[in-house]
Amino acid sequence: MERIYVDHAATSPMHPKVIERMMEIMGSEFGNPSSIHHFGRKARHIIDEARSELAKSINAEPNEIIFTSGGTEADNHAIFGVAESYGEHGKHIITTQIEHHAVLHACQKLETIGFEVTYLPVDQEGRIQAADVEKALRDDTILVTVMYGNNEVGTIQPIKEIGKILAEHPAIFHTDAVQAYGLEKINVKEYGIDLLSVSAHKINGPKGIGFLYANKAAKLSPRLFGGEQERKRRAGTENVPSVAGFLEAVRISQQEMENKVTMYQKFKTAFLKKLTENQIEFSQNGSLDYSLPHVLNLSFPGTNVEAMLVNLDLAGIAASSGSACTAGSIDPSHVLVAMFGQGDDRLQNSIRFSFGLSNTLEQIEQAGEETSKIVKRLTK
Repeated sequence: MERIYVDHAATSPMHPKVIERMMEIMGSEFGNPSSIHHFGRKARHIIDEARSELAKSINAEPNEIIFTSGGTEADNHAIFGVAESYGEHGKHIITTQIEHHAVLHACQKLETIGFEVTYLPVDQEGRIQAADVEKALRDDTILVTVMYGNNEVGTIQPIKEIGKILAEHPAIFHTDAVQAYGLEKINVKEYGIDLLSVSAHKINGPKGIGFLYANKAAKLSPRLFGGEQERKRRAGTENVPSVAGFLEAVRISQQEMENKVTMYQKFKTAFLKKLTENQIEFSQNGSLDYSLPHVLNLSFPGTNVEAMLVNLDLAGIAASSGSACTAGSIDPSHVLVAMFGQGDDRLQNSIRFSFGLSNTLEQIEQAGEETSKIVKRLTK
């Protein structure tokens, strides 16, 4: 039985060229990048090269890139770093109800120590209104954190519009771009973004490495203390092999971005066509007009998410019910709750399919066919 992996929004397989590059570095470059001798300088060159190219991918400057252990650390560094640096100017933060838990839980923690957080609602497509950000702004607002594209339903937020609004306000603008980076063209200077989080394992890079873009004009207190790495912003000896792998993944994703977007849109169309041909009742969760190309979240009336996932796995199809970070939780998706409200049937029957490396059109059509069979069986 062929196993079909359509859960790339949870994590993606490493690209063979990424593995090859990391193996090469692990076998040859063991020096500490902080050492001034030959071995240290060679390691430092790898990091400097990566920092420069990663910065270029979002129109930033090299010294505005902070390497982190991934998206969660990048989000936490952004939120707690701003809170500590700007807390004397105000204690109000604006975010949305559908953020990744790396953002939501960080904001909830700040509420316990005196900060006030406004959680903006979304419409039934999972999108906030830029005007709601403007209405929520106060003189004591120090941070606005709005994700670029949602990891569960794929909805893209009005980032450019929010950036224009905040151009007239001193609040720092952070966006969690973990799910969007590599598939969306992002220009931090043009969009008015001050802080931006990225994770390598979403773009066929290694786990345990990411970056936080921090506008050089923004103050950001460190979260880790020790050595003077990352310009004293993030202590700890750099993970040179993972940085090299990250760079390789970014190069590939930037080169293939347009082709991937086109291909994933074809995958969506093919999957939905199979369901329609088999007369399956379903609805799409998320925006049709503002959506990440690789995420497809569907509701199947009359089914149960646990039964669907088990049957899909038995059929060789790896999908999910939403964020991998909430796997095992008995609570319904906070994203779907924000979109449809408590008690809606879609909270119990929605499945996320997400496409990526090595998927073929034939696989997606087969996944659509198998999904149709399972839905028919479960709704008899």
